[in-house]
Amino acid sequence: MAGELDFERPVIELRKKITELKKFTEEKDINLSDEISKLESRLENLENEVYGNLKPWDRVQIARHANRPTTLDYIGYLFTDFLELHGDRYYGDDEAIVGGIAKYNGIPITVIGHQRGKDTKENIRRNFGMPHPEGYRKALRLMKQAEKFNRPIITFIDTKGAYPGKAAEERGQSEAIAKNLFEMAGLTVPIISIVIGEGGSGGALGIGIGNHVHMLENSTYSVISPEGAAALLWKDANLAQRAAETMMITAPDLKKLGVIEDIIPEIRGGAHRDVAQQAQNINEVLKKSLEKLMTLNKDEIISDRYEKYKRIGKISFVDEYIGAN
Repeated sequence: MAGELDFERPVIELRKKITELKKFTEEKDINLSDEISKLESRLENLENEVYGNLKPWDRVQIARHANRPTTLDYIGYLFTDFLELHGDRYYGDDEAIVGGIAKYNGIPITVIGHQRGKDTKENIRRNFGMPHPEGYRKALRLMKQAEKFNRPIITFIDTKGAYPGKAAEERGQSEAIAKNLFEMAGLTVPIISIVIGEGGSGGALGIGIGNHVHMLENSTYSVISPEGAAALLWKDANLAQRAAETMMITAPDLKKLGVIEDIIPEIRGGAHRDVAQQAQNINEVLKKSLEKLMTLNKDEIISDRYEKYKRIGKISFVDEYIGAN
């Protein structure tokens, strides 16, 4: 089955069996309702067991699911009057980042996000959601425009990382990301960032310096991919699962560390199971977040963002070291 993940095979097989029994009942006109009811009850228990005890690597797989909703999927459900804007006015238009102006509950906003494809052809066109420097410059152009017209900024993060190719480096990849970090820190309008899939390295941070940062329950956010970390630490990318379990890259981990404000609940089995309902879950958190930030003046917005990042990170080994000596 396309999109089937290893850890959920027992659930998928049981669902398939229930479907086959229902079809058999209709075709042969045989009453198997008791058997079906028992299997459905068993399925519910199995789903609770599997999806209620997800390990970090399981969440990595869900975050990478081929059918996981993208920025454009959520834009269609959350906003109205979306007008996509293109280009950085320096080089070209990077389709790995989409952005434009829209309305959220009647409020004019600017929305920006990483965009990956749903099939091979679209993934190639969008560079698998890995932006070039012109993508970050486009994002910054739209953010500065939002500040000019006093529009809140909402960003969706979903990338393995910024594109590491030679051409991107020649056109100033690291400078483009660094400039975005610097400029976003001082923007006078609210910024809300939502990690909807993979939040990888500087590629994610390039549009992720928000007053509030939220994560979908099964998304990930890290300085490096599990494969990259495994290759660096143990010289073996095949140990990615082990790396994922030690890196603290899941939403519950990052909530404890104070990196994010809220964990947005996902549909059982992943956001791809019901995009409309998942968008509603996002909407509930987004609405509260925006209402809170809209009460702040420009100076308070900058101060709020500064205090957020100032609070992130805790050092525990110092006291332990001092106590041991």
